[in-house]
Amino acid sequence: MTTTAPAADARMLGLAHYAARGVLEHVLARHGLTFLQQVALRAVVTADAARTPDDVVSEVRGSLKADPVDIRATLDELRAKQLLAADGGYLHPTDAGRELLAAVGAETAPISAGIWGGISAEDLAAAGRVLALVTDRANAKLAELTA
Repeated sequence: MTTTAPAADARMLGLAHYAARGVLEHVLARHGLTFLQQVALRAVVTADAARTPDDVVSEVRGSLKADPVDIRATLDELRAKQLLAADGGYLHPTDAGRELLAAVGAETAPISAGIWGGISAEDLAAAGRVLALVTDRANAKLAELTA
């Protein structure tokens, strides 16, 4: 019996995104983090230089299209949890913030390997090209719609 792979479309992309995000959110919940908190924390932890709150809001908004008010509230939550610290207008990850992000990464790594494992490099490259193109086009369309 031969099966035909479904064509990629917005629905398939959404289903893949929410399935993967559901896995991540399950892990994050065990660590007391929300998805938005993890994204914002990662933006600060992985930065090459100190970031202002505006820098983080801009990056997270660009990635998630989240409301800046919600992102700022999330930064406040991360400071209240002592995962981020403010110093002279800049945000810095605390040791606890770095450790928490590392723990989440360590827990999700084998799960991700199980999800992505066995997919050929050729298929991953093709999917990467398509997803990059879709992202670029969607971002351009959003810019048109919000201009």
